[in-house]
Amino acid sequence: MQWNVESALTHLDINYRTEGKGDKLVSGVASVEEATERDLSFCSSDGKTGVQSISNSRAGVILCNKSMEGFVYPTAEYQLLIYVENPRLVFIHVTNQIYKKRTQNKISPHAIISKTAQIGINCLIGDHTIVGNNCRIGDNTILYDGVNLVQNCIVGDNCIIQSGSTIGNDGFAFERDPQTLELEAFPHFRGVRIGKNVLISSNCSVARGSLSDTVINDGTKLDGLVHVAHNVVLGINCELTAGTIIGGSTIVGDNTWLGLNCTLKNKIKVGKKVIVGCGAAVIHDVPDEDVVAGVPAKSIRHKVNSTQLFLMAGQQATNDSSIEGLKISAEESYRLEQQQQIIR
Repeated sequence: MQWNVESALTHLDINYRTEGKGDKLVSGVASVEEATERDLSFCSSDGKTGVQSISNSRAGVILCNKSMEGFVYPTAEYQLLIYVENPRLVFIHVTNQIYKKRTQNKISPHAIISKTAQIGINCLIGDHTIVGNNCRIGDNTILYDGVNLVQNCIVGDNCIIQSGSTIGNDGFAFERDPQTLELEAFPHFRGVRIGKNVLISSNCSVARGSLSDTVINDGTKLDGLVHVAHNVVLGINCELTAGTIIGGSTIVGDNTWLGLNCTLKNKIKVGKKVIVGCGAAVIHDVPDEDVVAGVPAKSIRHKVNSTQLFLMAGQQATNDSSIEGLKISAEESYRLEQQQQIIR
């Protein structure tokens, strides 16, 4: 199947400018390095890096940063360059639009579904997946092979839970008897509530709540090997990268980004639009829009000078003069790189 990228952009109401072959049709997608004339690709870089990547690419259609207009040109008669505000984001929107398919309700004969479970329409449930008692799954949700919804789980519409993840087991909570020194398990009566458009990647563990639900709100994404303990509340559109561990009853605000292998202590509150560095150990509350790193984690916001970093958490960096000073045009960037090359 072939499709027209410009038509998709128009349908999505995305502003763009073009240079090269009009009405170019493509049939696939690939990286800018590996793409052929039949593929759509993108390049988010500007300056010298952007010039080199785009000029060396054989892609049929390349989504380019609009700052590159006038610095790069099609290198073949079949090539079309499309200049947009955010090439990577536009690539996501376009490919989702083109490859979007409605799946028929498909439940593997090897899945185990409780009689008390409810499953929406257009869902896909893979081999050896278990949907336990009192679970409810929304429309257009995918549970891949080997997923285990143990009990009392509500999963919203348009969610994806990848293979090997377990949702709804009892959390790890004990009280030691002062006489016998034995550990008595704290009872878990509640469940897990997962909002819409949530991704839970492979081999994650989400414990159900004890006296209040564990909650993952709309749009939040969990990378592989993430652990979310009982009673945790994750805000809207958070990103938890691989290996993140969150202790019980912790609250994480909207649009927060948690780095690789970071740990959040139990019963703390992390604000909105926070960035937690890789490997950090967060043991105290963190205010909104802070950037923390280290063991124990401390604020390093005053040291950060990358607009890309702030974008991960949806922050606005324009109030910081040192960050604002980094925003230079593609022309200035390219000129500075040329000067540095001459100096070398």
